[in-house]
Amino acid sequence: MTSARRWVANVSACMAAALACAAAPQAAAQGLRLSKDNLQKRANGVLALMSFSIVPDITTSSLSIGSGGGTTGSSDFFMTQLGGGDTISDSVPIYLEGVLAGSRYDPTFVATQGAESRAIPTKWNSVSATGGIGWDFKLTDELKLRPIFNIALGNVTSDLRAASWYVGQKTGRDIDFLDRGSLNAYGLGGSLMLDYEHYRPGYEVDVELRYSDIRLKSFDSSAAVQGSAIAQSANLWARYRAPTGAILLQRPLRYVLEFTHSEFLGDQRGVLGFDRLTSVGAGLELDSSAYDVIITRTRLVGRYVFGTNVSGFSVGLAVSF
Repeated sequence: MTSARRWVANVSACMAAALACAAAPQAAAQGLRLSKDNLQKRANGVLALMSFSIVPDITTSSLSIGSGGGTTGSSDFFMTQLGGGDTISDSVPIYLEGVLAGSRYDPTFVATQGAESRAIPTKWNSVSATGGIGWDFKLTDELKLRPIFNIALGNVTSDLRAASWYVGQKTGRDIDFLDRGSLNAYGLGGSLMLDYEHYRPGYEVDVELRYSDIRLKSFDSSAAVQGSAIAQSANLWARYRAPTGAILLQRPLRYVLEFTHSEFLGDQRGVLGFDRLTSVGAGLELDSSAYDVIITRTRLVGRYVFGTNVSGFSVGLAVSF
């Protein structure tokens, strides 16, 4: 049976709210400086946040999270992701996937100079890319076992922006990192997926169960920070598609129902205030395969995402080629 999915690209936007906490500032020696423990924890933390973006997952394809205000380490986080994957063909069962993601993390550090302390707001911008190659082992006509090798690259840059007037000409490796510093990271790991495809003329059912384990580590970065993180997650995704009865572009207009549940393990667990996320969605799919165009199907799906301390809505757009 030939898969009807083709290569799929998915983009979604989700607004969420979560509780966040940060370590209190520590005493410092003379000179303007940050607590090394504070900065190092943030370096590990930003890699843990990056780990959400390197694994394809509908529940985290875009997040916007805000923390409370204050001057002792508050932060805001935004992430969006574009990704897709598919098997080349039944005769060449090589599976390829890719994910591009960008995020912005706005931590506030507390710098000390003797008895004086002051909040320093920063902006950390990151980009990451993940590739995967796997092989489909056919268990039945509708069930495949798919091991995948994954490799990821990411970069985080820091900018003091508004706080640069205060830092001025002060030097120090920790301050240097905050002002246009850089943290590069690579990740190696893999995933194991069970893919069930039950296609009939009147409806289509897709179910995927996936476990991913990718280890992130910094390299060639600013001297003040070296970080590492483990991206581990288990995800169940299911989709049901069936005709609505309407005809558009000479093909049936179909409705789409989705369900996704993700359990976050390793360093992802609890870093954003939750251990798991669930998403339920509904939408429509337009079939343009009757025409000589590169896009064969277009899906628009609205989703409700919820978990401990977090909930929100999203709108996802996906196309098949």
